[in-house]
Amino acid sequence: MGINKGSEKVHRNKDIAIDALPKHPHTRSGDAVLVDTESSLAGLSKVEALARRERYGLNALPQAEPPGVIEVILRQFSSPLIYVLVAAALLSIVIKEWSDAGFISAVLVINAIIGSIQEFSAQRSAAALRELISTRCRVLRDGETYEMDAVELVPGDIVYLESGDKIPADMRLLHAYDLKVDESLLTGESEATLKDAMALCKEEDVLGDRSNMAFAGTLVERGRGQGVVVGTAFSTELGSIASEVLNKPPTKAPLLVRMERFTHRIAVFVGIAAMVMAMVAFFRGVPLADIFLLSVALAVSAIPEGLPVALTVALAVGMRRMAKRGVIIRRLIAVESLGSCTFIATDKTGTLTINQLMVNRIISPDAKMFKVTGEGTDPTGAIVSELGKLNFDETQLLTRLCQVAVLANEGFLGRRDSGWVCHGDAVDVAMLVMAHKAGVVKAEMDNAFPELAVIPFESERLYCASLNTMDDRPHAFVKGAVEQLLPMCASMAMQGQDIALDARMIEKQAGHLASQGYRVIALASGIVSDNAIGEAGKSFSEKQLKGLTFLGMVGIIDPLRSEAKAAVASCRRAGIQVAMVTGDHPDTALAIARDLELANHTEQIVTGNKLRQAADEYEFDRLTSQAKVFARVEPQQKLEIVKSLQRNGHFVAVSGDGANDAPALRASHVGVAMGQAGTDVARETADLIITDDRFDSIVAGVEEGRVAYANVRKVILLLISTGAAELVLFTLALLFGQPLPLLAVHLLWLNLVTNGIQDVALAFEPEEGHELKHPPRSPKEPIFNRLMIEQVVIAAVVVGVTAFCLFQWLLLYGYTLDEARNGTLLLMVLFENVHVFNCRSESRSVFQHNPLRNPILLVGTLLAQLIHIAAMYAPWISDVLHIQPISLEHWSKLLVMALSVLVVMEMYKWLRRRFPIKWAG
Repeated sequence: MGINKGSEKVHRNKDIAIDALPKHPHTRSGDAVLVDTESSLAGLSKVEALARRERYGLNALPQAEPPGVIEVILRQFSSPLIYVLVAAALLSIVIKEWSDAGFISAVLVINAIIGSIQEFSAQRSAAALRELISTRCRVLRDGETYEMDAVELVPGDIVYLESGDKIPADMRLLHAYDLKVDESLLTGESEATLKDAMALCKEEDVLGDRSNMAFAGTLVERGRGQGVVVGTAFSTELGSIASEVLNKPPTKAPLLVRMERFTHRIAVFVGIAAMVMAMVAFFRGVPLADIFLLSVALAVSAIPEGLPVALTVALAVGMRRMAKRGVIIRRLIAVESLGSCTFIATDKTGTLTINQLMVNRIISPDAKMFKVTGEGTDPTGAIVSELGKLNFDETQLLTRLCQVAVLANEGFLGRRDSGWVCHGDAVDVAMLVMAHKAGVVKAEMDNAFPELAVIPFESERLYCASLNTMDDRPHAFVKGAVEQLLPMCASMAMQGQDIALDARMIEKQAGHLASQGYRVIALASGIVSDNAIGEAGKSFSEKQLKGLTFLGMVGIIDPLRSEAKAAVASCRRAGIQVAMVTGDHPDTALAIARDLELANHTEQIVTGNKLRQAADEYEFDRLTSQAKVFARVEPQQKLEIVKSLQRNGHFVAVSGDGANDAPALRASHVGVAMGQAGTDVARETADLIITDDRFDSIVAGVEEGRVAYANVRKVILLLISTGAAELVLFTLALLFGQPLPLLAVHLLWLNLVTNGIQDVALAFEPEEGHELKHPPRSPKEPIFNRLMIEQVVIAAVVVGVTAFCLFQWLLLYGYTLDEARNGTLLLMVLFENVHVFNCRSESRSVFQHNPLRNPILLVGTLLAQLIHIAAMYAPWISDVLHIQPISLEHWSKLLVMALSVLVVMEMYKWLRRRFPIKWAG
């Protein structure tokens, strides 16, 4: 199925298609479905196909249109903090304070430009991951076969399927020849489904049990078949998932939730404080015009005007850092989201595992266990014993076993263009890879031992066999289910000799492997009588498979990604709960969970059936709160699991790659899709895309998200503490009956220019090294928590009181009001220059931070001071700010005064380290 950017037509035809198409085709015979779709075994005519395309539309899911330039720009003004700044700008215009209005407007424009550039960059990165190659298919029309784009398919088309095909639409199968389909992207089950065109299913059967159907987006693993199209675009199972996802708004990011609460409190505080001070000034006889100016100055001092730009820069820096570590952010606000999450609900297939079957264990008849190293279909690796290196007898036994693995095999593994290529049944490919690691290559074995006859694998017989010439005698090589091969065997291979078969011991070994989540395949071989098989093996059948030698068993599993276990452990150390959500059998899921050290016993597993039986939300939430593994769950249940975890108080991240993950990805606080193996639906739904499909990239995203949030806090600490200091300064001046120590334009200069340069530079602060060593913040913890409040109060008192004392001293010693304001403004700039280094860490000493780790901050601080000094000498700026140059001696004395905030904050941090208490919000 393709992607159609013009989604309107698809939406318009959706209802028509659903009404006209056959209902529950899996419950009807193939002939009946042909009648329902008004088709035939000769296919549709070209004229009819064209008419149906007009009726049903293209077989394409609409891609969500990327927002236009205007929408992206307007989105930058959707923050509550921006609303407060817009109100302050309008108030400044009303009272004709043009310089104030100009400064605030400049901040709004700069913030919009930076945010828009970053979002457009994210859109381009996400678009680069999208599949560009259209799906092709073979279609029967007018009795002739054509190859065409899948988007041209219509209901009633007859489509041919073969190994390697991506199924282009939902189809009722008419014929199936050993057809196995990988439906993991829809069902979450890693094992391919064997199809049966003659089966009649029940209406209530889940997707994975509808053996007579083939679904859009799934992959043909082996065999071939023919089907009639019964659903295209939104009328497919994949389309129904996409429809549900695209019509739902995304969940708010954690940072956005916190910022909304923070901004609301700032707005309430500014309003109350302005009213109180205005009333105090009014009763003291201050003229109304001055009261108005005082209110504006108060609002300007309290509102962190530089925060929107600094916040945008901090998130943009986080976005760039994440991109370098394989994480692409689709929405800027989502940068911090992973760092906030308290729970990761992750898909198993393709996320924790590699989504490729692999032989991981070999067990010989004498119960010796061998491990197969390596990963995936790359035959790099080896077979090793529990003691390490293989001895001669072990090598001989494994060679015999691997010969069976490649001769009774219809798969292919070969090197093409400096890379390994494979096709065929996943089990056959896994066997070829295993044998290659032992030095047994199929092509060489086929040449050395010519094939005489084969018994192909069928689901009814559960084994396959090959008859080959070895040492001028016909030999049978058989692989399949243990219970099928044991009756064929009379002996079993031990090291150096064959002895009588002990079937009970073999069955016990097989049960042990199966209990660990392995799919168990047995292998056997033996000489077949020449007379029994006839000329060229024409009589080769199960009757001749007697007296064979049992060689051993292999354990096949979809193995863990190499980094998955360490990544889960990192999440655990970081205080993040991880749960696996899969459609697999509980035993398989538990085996994987044990390898991950995620779960150890069945009580930690909750099945989809248990969730269905939950009496109410309370019972459902109780189940999800205890689970480490969710097994045999369906797509809708994944969505309900996410909602339940959110009700339990978690900030939930969901990772996945299949279309079945899309509803949960959209509902979560942060959706993480796999970029390589992920479906288009999953990638379009997610907030973040992992480009390398590595689970540890999620952990890297968590770390960078926490760094980004920490930098946001550092910026807020800087801005709020300096703003609070300005409030202290104003309050003291009002209480002591002094004129305003600073004008509104001075406050804007402090907040937007000198401090604005520093807060942006502070957003580039690197990690401190402990980000993954502490639990995530509580979802209820505000940005402005107790720790920040204490630091803000201490810094504000030191700075505000010191600045007021200087202002009072200058007036007492005969300086003019403008001169006193000039000195006070310079002291405030120096306080900002010093205090920014206090804000580099909320707990560590300034002297433990190498200033060269953030050279941008070092340069930015110097630049902020130089800009202010230059403003003293620039006529037009000095006139607006009412400032003038001062001597180097006076500047030095003010610098010494400014260092007081460094001394006090160092004492505070030392006391907090020396006498630790709980600093929660």
